[in-house]
Amino acid sequence: MRISQRAQSIAPFYAMEFGKQAAALEAEGHHVVKLSLGEPDFGAPPAVLTAMRAAMDGRPLTYTAALGLPALRRAIAGFYGERHGVEVDPARVVVTAGASAALVLAAAALVDDGDEVLIADPSYPCNRQIMESFGARVTLVPTTAASRFQLDAASVGSYWTDRTRGVMVATPSNPTGTSVPAAELTALCDLARERDAWRIVDEIYLDLGDHDDTGRPPRSALSHDPGAVVINSFSKYFGMTGWRLGWCVVPEALVPALERLAQNYFLCASAPAQHAALACFTPESLAVCEDRRAEFAERRALVLDGLERIGLPVPVPPDGAFYVYFDVSGTGLTSWEFCARALREAHVALTPGRDFGVSTAESHVRLSYAASAGELREGIARLGKFVAALR
Repeated sequence: MRISQRAQSIAPFYAMEFGKQAAALEAEGHHVVKLSLGEPDFGAPPAVLTAMRAAMDGRPLTYTAALGLPALRRAIAGFYGERHGVEVDPARVVVTAGASAALVLAAAALVDDGDEVLIADPSYPCNRQIMESFGARVTLVPTTAASRFQLDAASVGSYWTDRTRGVMVATPSNPTGTSVPAAELTALCDLARERDAWRIVDEIYLDLGDHDDTGRPPRSALSHDPGAVVINSFSKYFGMTGWRLGWCVVPEALVPALERLAQNYFLCASAPAQHAALACFTPESLAVCEDRRAEFAERRALVLDGLERIGLPVPVPPDGAFYVYFDVSGTGLTSWEFCARALREAHVALTPGRDFGVSTAESHVRLSYAASAGELREGIARLGKFVAALR
């Protein structure tokens, strides 16, 4: 059988690979502290679980419209107004089978063969893999701690060429958990728009971001750039990873193209998941999610304190998501060696920087604090003994 060059050239997602190794150790009877995957341990809010049970009462669950249930599209649009102060027409909301499907649709609609796309290094690997699958030439723009490991207008401008057609930003970011400051995101989007390039802003961790001193949540890119394509998901803030449900907000002119693509690629997102997700936007569910956001902040403090105590520096403390990106160069190991040995010797699963780009591939490791506080304490204790033994 002939395998396509696309399939042969795509890199594995190493976080998943280390997850498989962790599962193998667990099958042998070991307790593995799994800090490698970005999967909240809370699950969906109780009201959403109740709504799912109601949806599965034996009624016919037929295909929904390709763009999603109208009621869910209205609820998502309302969420932007109430939470972020941004008026969004429900007609611009596209419900998808997870944020990954939203990115697939956006890439299919925007990318032609040879188009250059600028993405930060480090960044979530699947984003660039999807872009490349549609023929994009992805340019990874190196970032540093000084820019919070994020793109800024200066770096985008310096890497811009006459082939650049778009910019993709994730704020807060996976793997670093850092956000692009609002003024910088505005400048970056303005630069791309002035050069007639599209902007995709991945905001799947936006509602896990820290609130400001007045209690306001982080701003959506839509507050300044209504022409951006914004991607979001029910997986992170709402804790619904396995439900595979996400959305994007797109310019009105892009909706017909995405509808045609969705009809052909996916037909629609999961009908029962869509019906249940309506319960995400009740006051009860939103209060639960806010309590969980506060819990993540406590877990972050626990992890940052623990990593500092055992001598693993975090160059930029995160302000959103549930990731810490720490530097292992002082241990004398590469990030791959560190993760492989931490799993084998300490039974702690982490993700090496190789997943996320080039510039920090060998020096940094991602830790997910989506696990419980008890597991985090155990994981830090095990890593402390492991690091001490290295020295």
